Amino acid sequence: MARKPKEKKPKKQKEVYIPKQGLMGIGEDYHVYYMTRPEKLTGLLIGAAAGLVIGYVFFNNWIVAGLLAIFAAVKIRKPYQDYLHKKRLKSLLLQFKDLLEALSASYSAGMATSKAFENAQGEMIQLYGPESDIAREMQIINVGLQHNLNIEDLLLNFADRSGLDDVNSFANVFDVCNRKGGNLQQIVGDTRKIINDKIDMEMEIQTMVAASKNELNIMMVM
Repeated sequence: MARKPKEKKPKKQKEVYIPKQGLMGIGEDYHVYYMTRPEKLTGLLIGAAAGLVIGYVFFNNWIVAGLLAIFAAVKIRKPYQDYLHKKRLKSLLLQFKDLLEALSASYSAGMATSKAFENAQGEMIQLYGPESDIAREMQIINVGLQHNLNIEDLLLNFADRSGLDDVNSFANVFDVCNRKGGNLQQIVGDTRKIINDKIDMEMEIQTMVAASKNELNIMMVM
């Protein structure tokens, strides 16, 4: 009997990521990072310079160095994009920490939630400028409040788009407390303290790791 031909399994299509949007159709999705033209040019120059130096030092040949420069300029794009992405998320977390400090001061002064966030937007603009991520997010939240959107939904949406665990934890706790009449001043203050401790610990770990890497690099060069 003739064997039946094996059925070909359909190839799995690569899932296309759909960026998340704000409740009003505006707002950044911090899970992805799109490089600007100057950043792309900077990445190309860094890769080309590194490839040129390595090629000439190890091979003492300008042709090989040129080929390595082209190769490195192309290959460095993704690592450089990942570096900029992590840098942006780290900056957003630090900005969020200062936001909590501003909110804590506003709640201590007896301000209502809407007034506290409006005041916090002004402070974030003074600290980081109107084009900073945190200032834009505060603008989105305050515009949403003016359109009668719930502050809990606005914060949860920001947390979902940010991808930061600390922002997500704060938004969920704020949601529960605000709906059930909890002490928002204490919640904001406790969250700020936890984030401060976490950032300090991460900086100590990074310092220790960087020192170890520097020692290893010195030994390799020697």
